[in-house]
Amino acid sequence: MSLLELDLSKTIDKRWAHQNALSSFATVHIEPPSKPIQMPQIHPKTDPTVMNTVLEWHGAKSIKVNKRPRPLITEPKDAIIHVTSTTVCGSDLHLYHNEFAGLEKNDILGHECMGIIESVGSGVKNVKVGDRVVVSAIISCGECQYCTQGLFSLCDYTNPSKEMEKNYGHHIAGVFGYSHLLGGYDGCQAEYVRVPFADVNTLKITSDVKDEKVLFLSDIICTGWQATVLGGVQEGTTVAVWGCGPVGLMSVMWSRYRGAKKIVAIDCYEERLEKARSQGAETINFSKTDTLKTLQQLIPGGPDICIDAAGFRFAKGVAHQLQRGLQLETDTPEILREAIMACRKGGTISVVGDYYSTANQFPIGALMEKGLTIRCGQLHAQSYWHDLLKIVEDGKIDPTFVITHTMPLEQGDDAYKMFDEKEDGAIKIVLKTKAAK
Repeated sequence: MSLLELDLSKTIDKRWAHQNALSSFATVHIEPPSKPIQMPQIHPKTDPTVMNTVLEWHGAKSIKVNKRPRPLITEPKDAIIHVTSTTVCGSDLHLYHNEFAGLEKNDILGHECMGIIESVGSGVKNVKVGDRVVVSAIISCGECQYCTQGLFSLCDYTNPSKEMEKNYGHHIAGVFGYSHLLGGYDGCQAEYVRVPFADVNTLKITSDVKDEKVLFLSDIICTGWQATVLGGVQEGTTVAVWGCGPVGLMSVMWSRYRGAKKIVAIDCYEERLEKARSQGAETINFSKTDTLKTLQQLIPGGPDICIDAAGFRFAKGVAHQLQRGLQLETDTPEILREAIMACRKGGTISVVGDYYSTANQFPIGALMEKGLTIRCGQLHAQSYWHDLLKIVEDGKIDPTFVITHTMPLEQGDDAYKMFDEKEDGAIKIVLKTKAAK
C-alpha cells in the first residue's frame, strides 16, 4: 500500500486526501464542557490508627522510607487501593536528582502501581471492594473536553498548578507523585494509595495473570505504545529509538509488534542494548561509534520514525553540560538534534521522553526545511489500556523482559540508588508490599 493510498483509507478529511500525504491531517475543534467539573481535593483525609509505609523525597538523591497515616475516602469518586506492586520509573530519577520544579520535602513519590481496592466512595460505579486493579499514572476526570477526546493527560480538572499555567500557557493533568507542578498528589510508592475519579483511573484485572505482566499498564506499556502511535509506526516502516530504558524498550517491543521493517535502538549501556536486541532491534552504542554515521549505514536515507525515549537530562557534549550547570538552559536538546538530523525528509519525530522547560541551540532550521513532524506528550493510558491488556493476556507480548530486580518496598531507598547508578545492570525495579502474594 502506498503512502497516498494509506492516507486515502485512513484520512480524517476525505475531501482533500487526494492532494498529497499531508492532506489527511485535521485538527479537531474541542469545545469546553457545558457544566463545570469539580477539581478533586489534593490532600486526602487520613486514618492515624493505620500507618502506611511510603517512599518520601527529602532532597537531591535523598529518598527515605517512612510511615504516614493511611489515606481515606475523601470524595465520592475516590477509591483506596491496597498496593501489591509498584515500581521505580526512569522519570522518577528526574525528581531524584531534583531537576524538576515543584518538589517539597516529604512528598511521596511514584506513579506506577496496582493492587486491591479496599474501599470506594458512594459515586464509584465500575469497580468495587476486592477488585484487583492497575492505577493510571495520569489522573483524569473522564468528563472534560480533553478526556472525552481520549486525550487524558491533557485533562483540565485534575491539576490546579498556577505555576504550570505560567510556564506552559496551560496546565495538563495531574500525575501521582510527580511534584506540585503536576498536582501535588501523594504518589504510588506506598502501601495505600487514594485514587480520585476511580472509575476513570483504574483498570480492572479479572484474570489470574501475575502483577508483573500487567503492572506496567500504569505507565510504560502505554507510553511505549503511545510512542508508536505518535510516530505512526506500521508494517514496513523503519524506526530509530533513542534511549533503552524501560520506555525505550517498550517502544522497541511495540514497534516490532506493529510490523516495523527495521528497528535501531541507541544507548551506551550494553545490558540495555542486549534487551533491545532481544526484541528484534539492531543497536548502536553511542559511546563506541558515531550515531548519525552508523544510523545512515543501517537505514540509508534515514528512519521514517525517530523516537526520543530519553528526555532532557542527558547532556553528552561539554557545551550543554556547561549550559545546564550554569542554568542557562534546563534541558539539553542533543537527543532531539540527533533525531532531527537523522530522520528522513518528511519523517516523524515522536517524543515521549520527558522535557521540562527550555533548551539552547535547538535545530529549528533543519526541522522546518526537512518538513518533519514532531508529535509528543504524556501518555493517555486510559485510551489504550483495555486493548493492550488483551494483547498481554493473550500472550502476544511479554513486558516482563524489562524487569531486572524485585525488592520489598521497605528497600525503596536502595532501589533508587541502584537504578540511578545502574548497579548490577538495573533497568526496571519492581517494589513489592507485604500485601503481595
